[in-house]
Amino acid sequence: MKITYSCWVLPLLVALLPYTVSKGQDQSVRKQKKITLQSGLNGGFDLGVGFQSKVNNPSSTYFELKSLTRSNTLFVGWTARISSFYGQDLDYKTAPARLTSKREIDTVHFSRLAQTSFNLGVRAEWYLGRLQFGASVDLLGITFLGRPQVGQVYSATGLFNRLDALGQTRQIPFQGSDAFQAASPTRLNVKLWGDHERGMLTTDVYARLYVLSNVGLKLGYQWLSTEVTLMNQDVVANNARFRNRLGLAYVAVTFPINPW
Repeated sequence: MKITYSCWVLPLLVALLPYTVSKGQDQSVRKQKKITLQSGLNGGFDLGVGFQSKVNNPSSTYFELKSLTRSNTLFVGWTARISSFYGQDLDYKTAPARLTSKREIDTVHFSRLAQTSFNLGVRAEWYLGRLQFGASVDLLGITFLGRPQVGQVYSATGLFNRLDALGQTRQIPFQGSDAFQAASPTRLNVKLWGDHERGMLTTDVYARLYVLSNVGLKLGYQWLSTEVTLMNQDVVANNARFRNRLGLAYVAVTFPINPW
């Protein structure tokens, strides 16, 4: 699967626009500065992508923010994010905290994987006029798209149950052709602490600059966690969940709604 970078085109064009802005548009930007500092509910849409070698994570996020200060510089609020994960050559490690705390770690390797999630989360932003800094965390949601994929299980002690020709259950090691097992995305996403979390979740930090009165350029960094569940679980470890964590560069454009 090729990772394309056509999603960079719009942010790159937006970044070049300030060099062609007229004096009248500059006045519009100054007006926008006043608008973003008004009291009341603020928000908008982020359209962006997180990326690194062999991985990308396009997303669309709706957010609403409310000022906590009289100066209207500190805002907090909520987010609704739809994001899709596409990657190849990925290793997923044992996920449950009860096993990772004992360093009982197995691995499932996938040549490619894709899944899509919808999550609700929280966000905080610090406003400095046209420039803003912020952070966002997914808290709860579902992974509703993602077909089963076959991965190769690496486990020295793991066994799974399989019916033999006589209809009796036998415990088979993850070896040879039996190491190749089907897995689906973990459906429930819950942000907890450390390895207690589940599913596909994103945390990001960023800076945003309004280059036009109604368009902001957003640059940041994402911590992305995705998870799969084996169809044949390891009966020795009593586990079917495996997790991958990545750090991604992030670029987006913001279309604000200020205020309503």
